[in-house]
Amino acid sequence: MAITAEAVKELRDRTGLSVMQCKKALEEAKGDLNKALDILSRKSADVARKKGDRALGAGAVASYIHGNHQVGAMVLLSCETDFVSKNEAFISLARDIAMHAAATRPEHIRQSDVSQSALEKLREIFAPEASGKPANIQEKVIDGKVSARLKETVLLLQPFIKDDSKTIQDLIDAASHKFGERIEVSKCAYFSVK
Repeated sequence: MAITAEAVKELRDRTGLSVMQCKKALEEAKGDLNKALDILSRKSADVARKKGDRALGAGAVASYIHGNHQVGAMVLLSCETDFVSKNEAFISLARDIAMHAAATRPEHIRQSDVSQSALEKLREIFAPEASGKPANIQEKVIDGKVSARLKETVLLLQPFIKDDSKTIQDLIDAASHKFGERIEVSKCAYFSVK
């Protein structure tokens, strides 16, 4: 199947990735735009994992203050080079994450930030909801409840407020793929008058 320039352009506009990456994804997906998006999403996660040990020497601080001046957030989005940190798309991502943090009030940046004792306490809280069910089902119910709670409180696991089909981690993985660098949220702070 021939891949049209219009299809490549549409995929590029939606992802921000290079023309060649978009064309290869469309070829692999046999012209199906949705499959190509899935392929690029998987590749973004793989690229981000491979870059996981690189040093972060640059970044951008972004803030968001809600219109009522009662709620705000600041985020330090780190990357490897000044070249990327000064890119408007990178700065825009940092702003979007700050706005998201102001709206969702995350308690932790990543799941590994949640202590083992906090996880055990969550399991204890949800245990009564699973009582009365068979033992093998009880564990699945508790695990599901804990996982759902973590998606509410851990920034990287949260669905992005502008597009709930993507998590904050998905956005960072896509940016890492786009820029060819390791990118991560290093710090996040939430502020509220009340």
